[in-house]
Amino acid sequence: MYKIMTVEDDLKLCKEIQEALLKWGFNPVKVKNFEDILNEFVQNKPELVIMDINLPCFDGFYWCQKIREISKVPIIFLSSRNTNMDIIMAVQMGGDDFVTKPFSIDILVTKLHAMLRRTYSYGENLGDVLECRGVILNINDSTLSYNENKIELTKNELKILLLLMKNIGKIISRDRIMRILWDDDTFINDNTLTVNVNRLRKRLEDIGIKDFIETKKGQGYVIL
Repeated sequence: MYKIMTVEDDLKLCKEIQEALLKWGFNPVKVKNFEDILNEFVQNKPELVIMDINLPCFDGFYWCQKIREISKVPIIFLSSRNTNMDIIMAVQMGGDDFVTKPFSIDILVTKLHAMLRRTYSYGENLGDVLECRGVILNINDSTLSYNENKIELTKNELKILLLLMKNIGKIISRDRIMRILWDDDTFINDNTLTVNVNRLRKRLEDIGIKDFIETKKGQGYVIL
């Protein structure tokens, strides 16, 4: 069941879209906090986004661009603004299709089916994004984003963050991390892990992320 996120400020229209999506067997979710749509996207992990242009705070172009920084998930714009410039902007910001209001729900659903079929027909998983305290980890391209900063992670950095962010609040032992990094920790100097973690912490601090990975003496590491 595909999860579809609707970013629509018109409550009546949003309700109509949600009801139609349910009828067609989709799993619809709607944005509640228009001040932080990116965070809602990360939390919900939708397979497709329906995005209006006219929104509170920032417009749909802005949020489409922010989503594109961390995900390739298809985005369909839905708007009464139908000038050539609006359509061009939608495409340039990363939109995949443009539906003009007023519209037929059946046509919208048909476009959704076609877009999902084209996007996921090869088994591609585009929703591998984790978030904690504003830190966004994109597993697909091995990048980490925070505010306006973005860095590419090494293989070991990605493995460490992935393990810790998938287990928020849980202490992960050094032995477990070493087994994941090097398969067999028998011939790995314990100090090697310390060096890797310290290097990762330094990279996080360089883009403003402080005290993200905590050390629990004699136990391991944790992200709270």
